[in-house]
Amino acid sequence: MPRHITISYLLAVAAVVLVLYFHLVPAVFAGLAVYVLTLKLARHLPQNMNRFAHKAALGVVVICVITCLTSACAAIWSFVGSSHGIAALLSTIVDTLGSLRRTLPDTIAEVLPTTTEGLREQLGVLLGDHVQKISVAGMEGVKVFAHILLGMVVGGMAAVHHFGEHEKAPPFIHTLRSRLRTLGTAFDKVVFAQVKISGLNTALTAVYLLVALPLFGVHLPMATILVLLTFAVGMLPVVGNLVSNTAIVVISLGVSPGVGAASLLFLVLIHKAEYFMNARIVGHEVQATAWELLSAMLLLEAAFGVAGLVAAPVVYAWLKAEVKEQGMI
Repeated sequence: MPRHITISYLLAVAAVVLVLYFHLVPAVFAGLAVYVLTLKLARHLPQNMNRFAHKAALGVVVICVITCLTSACAAIWSFVGSSHGIAALLSTIVDTLGSLRRTLPDTIAEVLPTTTEGLREQLGVLLGDHVQKISVAGMEGVKVFAHILLGMVVGGMAAVHHFGEHEKAPPFIHTLRSRLRTLGTAFDKVVFAQVKISGLNTALTAVYLLVALPLFGVHLPMATILVLLTFAVGMLPVVGNLVSNTAIVVISLGVSPGVGAASLLFLVLIHKAEYFMNARIVGHEVQATAWELLSAMLLLEAAFGVAGLVAAPVVYAWLKAEVKEQGMI
């Protein structure tokens, strides 16, 4: 293998490790999203445009993509921080757990006090320290938002440069651009496949919570919020389902044990089917089996925490694509 190609691989692997270590996954994912979406939309631009007009049109596309993604992030942030969003949902879950201590059999209730008191204590600490930590939390939020915005700008610039003339580029620069294209393709396949899976999961959950249960006279508290939560956390492989499922089952138990059992049965059924769909859709896109993806997720989660868990499918898909390109598999 030529020296410049070997160096490009080493730099690419080092960049992935540094991104995970310094918690820059949101910024990189935002940049890749702008990069991929811009390339997709740019395909629909007229082919007979002159060079200047084409670059101007690309600039407009980039600005539109960044504006849409920024608006979506702002809407999600507003939803999470609103009194009718996640905070209200957490409060409802805590109240439900408190009531379950009095209604469930003693053998089950004995398990709940520690969890319930732990949740109450944690919420109490968070609320008690809110005034003291608001400035720190605000600065951290501004820092993350700045990283995401900068990542979007870099992704847009990379997309515009993608259409430039590369024939005269040095071999080393050409190989680095090849690494970026392969990473963008892996991101495109994995993330947009996960969007499809999360959308299907959310649709089934919405039918159950907003249609099926009301038909039987059961109106679950915070049902709309639970549907939105299901889509949002559905973008996180494996762990996202655990979060949304736990919230739905706990709130269902607060209505009645029968509703809780029905919700648990429904979620088990749809997520058993979803695991097959996940393995089929994502695995088919990246030519990987379910055990390969789960192993990568386990390894990167152990090394880098939640950031590694989220990035694992994309990183593994990228590495496998690079290995296949070299003809090793």
